[in-house]
Amino acid sequence: MINIFEVNETNKMIEEQNLDVRTITLGISLLDCVSDDLNVLCDNIYNKITTVAKDLVATGKEIELEFGIPIVNKRISVTPIALVGAKAAKSPDDFVKIAETLDRAAKTVGVNFLGGYSALVSKGMTEADRTLIKSIPDALAKTTLVCSSVNVGSTRCGIDMDAVRLMGRIIKETSEKSDIGPAKLVVFCNAPDDNPFMAGAFHGVTEGDAVINVGVSGPGVVKRAVAKTKGLGFEELCETIKKTAFKVTRVGQLVAKEASTRLGIPFGIVDLSLAPTPAIGDSVADILCEMGLEYAGAPGTTAALALLNDQVKKGGVMASSYVGGLSGAFIPVSEDQGMINAAEAGALTLEKLEAMTCVCSVGLDMIAVPGDISSSTISGIIADEMAIGMVNNKTTAVRLCPAKGKKVGDSVEYGGLLGHAPVMAVNGFSCEEFINRKGRIPAPIHSFKN
Repeated sequence: MINIFEVNETNKMIEEQNLDVRTITLGISLLDCVSDDLNVLCDNIYNKITTVAKDLVATGKEIELEFGIPIVNKRISVTPIALVGAKAAKSPDDFVKIAETLDRAAKTVGVNFLGGYSALVSKGMTEADRTLIKSIPDALAKTTLVCSSVNVGSTRCGIDMDAVRLMGRIIKETSEKSDIGPAKLVVFCNAPDDNPFMAGAFHGVTEGDAVINVGVSGPGVVKRAVAKTKGLGFEELCETIKKTAFKVTRVGQLVAKEASTRLGIPFGIVDLSLAPTPAIGDSVADILCEMGLEYAGAPGTTAALALLNDQVKKGGVMASSYVGGLSGAFIPVSEDQGMINAAEAGALTLEKLEAMTCVCSVGLDMIAVPGDISSSTISGIIADEMAIGMVNNKTTAVRLCPAKGKKVGDSVEYGGLLGHAPVMAVNGFSCEEFINRKGRIPAPIHSFKN
């Protein structure tokens, strides 16, 4: 039973420490929408989404009011569209028409974002995969709610370097067609099927017809708890984070079960991630500073982040029946005021962020880079991050935002939860000859487990 002390404690977390449920994400399979006629396919997709998700936003608001728990976003993820559109879409323009249908359906049901304009190409690209990828710049420029992701590597398959090379060009082209487009595009290694967070969410083919996944977030709560350990040892620090993560995840579990029951849709997972926002006091970087760092990026940052990520997982996994998605600490630059401060102070560089991704849940996230960055340099950064994920058997990702007309030291404003970011320096030495090699990097030796 939950006692009055726990109720009061949770209320304080919500009122004073920015605790929220970051998203209820409804995953919807579109496999039964497949047709070889593009118009029929688009009609099927629109009807399926608007039928299954018709009560999602209203239900989320009801739960918010009844339990007093803020639910920041209501979102949808769908089956990777490269699979759904393979028979009907013969050109990039055809896939763009599907993206516009997804956008229209998302607006009809009132969600914040829809993810799944995606392709899974860790071992090679089909013609449909390649065509969808080529359509991404126009699709993201012509829609407002659609998010895109491409999985180019995995521990089991290696890294498709042809896809990595192509994605360098696609990210560059996306930035030229839309200022916000790159913020809605993620390149993955080991992408999970049940991630509720955007922009990388999609409904995996291993999932059922529909499922409810919830992402919780409480950096402010963890920061307040860590502040009470000043002067204490690592054992006390770890225990404090673990216990706090348990309490935060309990809130997510409650919301997930309620949403599942009311919508009549199975509960999938709770994602334990600490997802920051630009709001003051809602920062993962501030937690690291509370542990004893002057800025995120100072020596010791990778160790501090590893400790944080591990204790969040250990505490959260005991609070939910099913844990999945990314589950850990996010380190997006533009969405975390502490990260922004560290980058502006010169404490945080792209290379230090890359080191930090070795021990956290995601990767190089929401990083503004100069607009004149070459596509081969973007591909090189992607390749490095994919290698970290492949070798370490973990999810890694890249969400780089080339800022058109901007140089190092300038700032870019994205608005809302996406925040703003200083344009960060990029290593200027060329990797073009390496990136232009064709084929794939083989899977590591420890991938052979059969």
